Amino acid sequence: MSGVSLKGMTWNHPRGYDPMVACSALWQEKTGVSVEWEKRSLQDFESFPVEELARAYDLIVIDHPHVGQITAEKCLVPLDVPGREAEREALARASVGQSYPSYTWQGRQWGFPIDAATQVQAWRPDLIEGAPKIWTEVLALAEQGRVLLPLRPPHSLMCFYTLAAELGRPCTVDGSADLVYGETGETAFEMLREIASLVDPACLTMDPIAVFERMAESGSRIACTPLVYGYVPYAVAGFRPHRLAFADMPVAGGDGPVGSALGGTGIAVSAFSAARDAAIDFAYWIASGDVQRGPYAAAGGQPGHAAAWEDDAVNAATGDFYRATRATLKGAWVRPRHNGYMAFQEQASDRVNEGLAGRQDARRVVADINRLFRESFAPAAVG
Repeated sequence: MSGVSLKGMTWNHPRGYDPMVACSALWQEKTGVSVEWEKRSLQDFESFPVEELARAYDLIVIDHPHVGQITAEKCLVPLDVPGREAEREALARASVGQSYPSYTWQGRQWGFPIDAATQVQAWRPDLIEGAPKIWTEVLALAEQGRVLLPLRPPHSLMCFYTLAAELGRPCTVDGSADLVYGETGETAFEMLREIASLVDPACLTMDPIAVFERMAESGSRIACTPLVYGYVPYAVAGFRPHRLAFADMPVAGGDGPVGSALGGTGIAVSAFSAARDAAIDFAYWIASGDVQRGPYAAAGGQPGHAAAWEDDAVNAATGDFYRATRATLKGAWVRPRHNGYMAFQEQASDRVNEGLAGRQDARRVVADINRLFRESFAPAAVG
């Protein structure tokens, strides 16, 4: 396939872009196939019509909750092609937590994990002796003005999901019941409202990167952010004035760090690509263990393959970022993925933030979230 040129779309952050460019250069040397990458913000990706992206690009980096919508719109080609069963089995075995099955939908495989993430904890090792182990320790730090929490949508909803699961009753995903059991949801929202009242009100407009930048700057007193999607560049010495350490999320219930809302990204192939086979070959290659723990990690990526998470050199370069958060990722929870979920995620996040900003009654907020969840299945039922 030498001479084939592919176009790819990824997300606008060094972690999302740099490893794709670095690995693509190696792939071109190896096969003669070039891949040119463009980038857009995650917010833009979530609002931009996926069909238009699929018509413009051969390869798309996706977030697993999009799978129901994207496949309903017939924008992707399944990656479970005949003859490559052994490779897929190897990728499935090397899944970090539920990363691989999060791209399995209606019996087909629509993406391969290339980036694994979930809500974990970040802390400043020069400011506190260790990461808080339990939620009450976080609250004590928050009362001292030493905690931030990213609550810009959709991160507020992700925190709500995580807390509900930590309390022992994870949210449902299939529409067979309310999203969250009332009492659990109310307690989770009250916990979120309590910590939101203790942190800087600007947290309602902050995403993880904004929180990390504040934590890592010179003179910062912020010692901890308890629920945040891990970003490995901040764990590397010299990336910012202060290095951040990462740890399992603090326990709010009795079952350990279980139920964190899974994030990460996967590589997918457009159904409209004129070079499908070449694109599929690249997807298999960049998701493989040797690439993930080698050039992908070296270029600042946050691999989705267990070979990288277990690698001594990869961990040494990142202050044990991977080993320190592995238990949380292993126990992470996969969000709903039905066609209609993405609109719900936006609406429910806004409802959570409205409730936090106004310190509203938890029962009212949870009832509205459950109603929005039920309504999110209506387009699929009609279509």
